[in-house]
Amino acid sequence: MFEEFSSGYYFGRLYVEPVDGDRALMQRAQHEHVNEQLYATGEGVERLDTPLVMKLDNRHFPVHGEEGVPSDTLAVPEDLLDDGVRNPPSLREVLLAKADRASQLLRLSGSTDPPAGT
Repeated sequence: MFEEFSSGYYFGRLYVEPVDGDRALMQRAQHEHVNEQLYATGEGVERLDTPLVMKLDNRHFPVHGEEGVPSDTLAVPEDLLDDGVRNPPSLREVLLAKADRASQLLRLSGSTDPPAGT
């Protein structure tokens, strides 16, 4: 789903669709899988429900897992979509912040749930 992109990000493509609400969401099982594969350190018991931090267009935002979101889909509140999404869902390139970068971004945003391994 995601591949190495730079020192701070992974690169992926997800279907993006607008959603009512104030949080960006993806399918819970995929969210936990990505958390385990890319954020977990493998040391001790680690949470797999901490927010992932993604960048779409010019915005960073936390992404939470939720039942009912289709697989390979990023459901984003409309106010976070810079150019809107025409004919949703629309396949888009997204960046996923690596654990240390995500932790930094979440701290700057005031979140209390830093990714595992930070």
